[in-house]
Amino acid sequence: GDYLVTIEEKSKATFLRAYMNWRCMSAGSSRVCVRMVGHKMEESYGETLKEQMSIVEMPLSDPPLCISCCPVNGDLLVGCKNKLVMFCLKYLVINQNLTVLDFERSLILHIDNLIPAEVALCAGHIAITTELDVLILKLELVQQSADGTEQCAHRVSTLEKPVDGGPSAHTLQLELDEFIICQKPVELLGEESKLCEIPVTLESTELPTEDTKHFQVQYLLFRRFTPDQSPFGFCEETKLHSVQLLPVYQTAHEETGNKRELLSLFCFFSLPHVGYLYSVGKLVELISTYQYSEKSEQAVLTPQFLHVITSENLQCFTVRCSAAAARDEDPYIDTTAKACPPVALDVCTLRMQLFIGPRAICHFKNHIILLTKANTEDITERRKPTRRMLSRKADSIKSRTNSESEPGWNLYIINTVSTIQLYREMVDYSRTYENVKTESCIHLLSEAHLLVRAAIMDPSFLKSDEKEELLRAFRESCAALGDCYSRFDTKDYHLALPYYRMSGLSMTEVLKRLVSEGDEIQTYERGFIFYLTHSLNEDLNEELSKESANKVLQIFYLADPVQLPNILCSPCMRNVCPLTAVKYLQKVENIMPSVVLTLTKAFMALKMGDLTMYEHEMDSYKETILACGFIGQPKLLRQHKKGIVTPTEFAVHLKEMQPGLLVAATVALHENSKIELEEADTFFKMLSSNSENAIPQLLVDFWEALLVVCSQEEILQELLLRVTSQYVWRISNKQLPETKPLKTTEDLINSCNHFGLIFPWVTSIMSVGSPSDQDYHEDISKLQSLLCSQSINISSVLPVLEPLTEAGNVGLTIHVLCSTRLGKYEEAIDQLLKSCPDAAVLYAQHELKDDSRAVWWNKLLPELCKRTRLAGNDCPVLISSLKAETLSVVATELELRDFLSLLPEDGTAAFFLPHLLHCSQKKQLT
Repeated sequence: GDYLVTIEEKSKATFLRAYMNWRCMSAGSSRVCVRMVGHKMEESYGETLKEQMSIVEMPLSDPPLCISCCPVNGDLLVGCKNKLVMFCLKYLVINQNLTVLDFERSLILHIDNLIPAEVALCAGHIAITTELDVLILKLELVQQSADGTEQCAHRVSTLEKPVDGGPSAHTLQLELDEFIICQKPVELLGEESKLCEIPVTLESTELPTEDTKHFQVQYLLFRRFTPDQSPFGFCEETKLHSVQLLPVYQTAHEETGNKRELLSLFCFFSLPHVGYLYSVGKLVELISTYQYSEKSEQAVLTPQFLHVITSENLQCFTVRCSAAAARDEDPYIDTTAKACPPVALDVCTLRMQLFIGPRAICHFKNHIILLTKANTEDITERRKPTRRMLSRKADSIKSRTNSESEPGWNLYIINTVSTIQLYREMVDYSRTYENVKTESCIHLLSEAHLLVRAAIMDPSFLKSDEKEELLRAFRESCAALGDCYSRFDTKDYHLALPYYRMSGLSMTEVLKRLVSEGDEIQTYERGFIFYLTHSLNEDLNEELSKESANKVLQIFYLADPVQLPNILCSPCMRNVCPLTAVKYLQKVENIMPSVVLTLTKAFMALKMGDLTMYEHEMDSYKETILACGFIGQPKLLRQHKKGIVTPTEFAVHLKEMQPGLLVAATVALHENSKIELEEADTFFKMLSSNSENAIPQLLVDFWEALLVVCSQEEILQELLLRVTSQYVWRISNKQLPETKPLKTTEDLINSCNHFGLIFPWVTSIMSVGSPSDQDYHEDISKLQSLLCSQSINISSVLPVLEPLTEAGNVGLTIHVLCSTRLGKYEEAIDQLLKSCPDAAVLYAQHELKDDSRAVWWNKLLPELCKRTRLAGNDCPVLISSLKAETLSVVATELELRDFLSLLPEDGTAAFFLPHLLHCSQKKQLT
């Protein structure tokens, strides 16, 4: 709101007044309207109100002592003895063309035994100071029941009661005027601040409506100080001053426009020689302490600076608001991607300007308004120490003079230096410390960075004429800090990486900043090596030139030779000279030989086209050791380009010459969490140059090899489903693999538990199969072997097996195997008797055991008799199946009576008699 609030004194009476539309006076209009707060204005006054200033009288039951306006929503807080009164700013719509401002008294905070010296209000937060106490509260919205207000007020007001029996403040004042009672200094933060002995009761004064807001009090901070002591007694001037709540808003973006969203909140207050800055937003904590060179009179806090006036100076200090707010806005700011100078960074004094008698100070945009008074009294006399004791009586008899009649008052409006100009000055000044004091240089650059960051976080940033210049300065400051952490030997060397990233500089540009021209040997600090290592490891899309890549190679050979394989495998180093690389690798291998070094040398030999050298290096170790060597450097086989896995030249060569080693190495990578299953799929597909949906044989080889070692059930079932799908697809589409499989069915059965021995009855069925099945014998036998094991989840693969429904004997074996695994033995026997009765008895001998043995006489025997009766002598297979095994098993297992009941009434006696005799003899023997 555009208004002015004053506390005025006339005829020993104190008034609180708000001046609305006050700009009319400066425009030459002398018309003034006086009205009471909340007074309803008629529409007929509309045109008059436009052209005149309004004075709004705001009556109070107690004289106002101090006031504060909320910078976020314009509400007003008035401090009176034992209470605070809050007025909400209202916008009254008189007509379409006129809206006027008014206030509504909404809330009273009753605080016993408290006389506020200063108050501050911001976004529901309230800061109160007395001479030596500071209390910060927050008004929280609550869901209110019918009697909730009374309950809340009672609960808050009885949090802490004074200890019974202690002397009252009134008694102390009457009896101990010549003594000073100093309580212990206290600092209570967060929940602990409830323990202060300052009860607060809320009283709502709004007319109750559906939209009425109900609040409760949350204590955020309480701090109590003691007077300064000296050998001569107590200093009576030890009083708190300049309490202030400072909001910081979310960084403005084009999409949010002018919308301001509160991000952080800070509270400042000061003693004569020390100032304190607290964060009171998400976390209550002390951020900075300011030591003044002389006694301060008043201070004002801005997002960029703290301005302090003393008896003769205007001093300026840096602040840490933007550092704290940046961390509130982005909790992950302190990572390898982003950084910000620490909140705990020591503050700096920027400027000190001489003024005669500064009395008051305030801040508006880029202006400092300073009120001074030239004092004619003897300066030396004024500075003499006094032995006056601090007492209430002494304060109460101070003489009052009419300030209007005193000469020497001056008002100064001081333009602050622009952010860009001050940033340039600080950067230039930091260069004087580059070769002398490392930490001082970093400190100054950090101050410059925070200065620019604070300007960017300002809500007016988007409309600023300096917008592009500020963004450029931000990137420059990041680059300068990156240079410092790269060049200097500092414990925070790792910050070189995030600052260079925020600067937007490419790796080539950073190398030009830090590496000298020519072949002279430099020493490189940890920060630079840290930056290079991470940048090269992160698969950036930047390719270094041959000269830059060779320089990087030399840097790592001198600074960290163990990293050479890792560095050479980076996509950024594609243009490195392979011959130079081999020379460096050979020197390192002579000292510290390893498989990874040998593989890297082989990789470089491939780049040179030297196959003799390549074979020599690859023959240095057994294939199993080479496969494990790729775990130490996966980038020898695959790299990332724009987030996509891409095979290297090494992988392409292995695919042609040593596919088994390639598959074994990829399995080792997967089992050591160096490559995900989906990544491996993409890798092999790209390696084989197949279409996106086609599955190359090398990928199937990988799946089969992974099944041998995989122990994770979830991945295991996924792999089983994939290989099953591929086998079925090839069989049903009569598609041969494009390359010879690395493992046969027998190899898999011998090496992998998930491939079982193929059952005899399956072999029997396949022996009379179609000759065309022999072309896909490996895929058929692998699929049957999988189904003959107990690993695969049959229910999950049934839809996959659907295409083989009509696939002759192959389909029959698959369906019978599935029915068996699902416990559907009778259905399996029906399928066999219908399509391949020769295998029925073999199936029964293999599968019908233990709990399923009853299927012999409940299903197989009756079914054979039934089908023999229908077929007669035309189907000798059925007769032989009955005679050879079925009747023998049933006769052995059943009692004579039960066996007789199963025999067909029209059966030939001579055919069944031997089995009846066998059953009868078995009973006699028993």
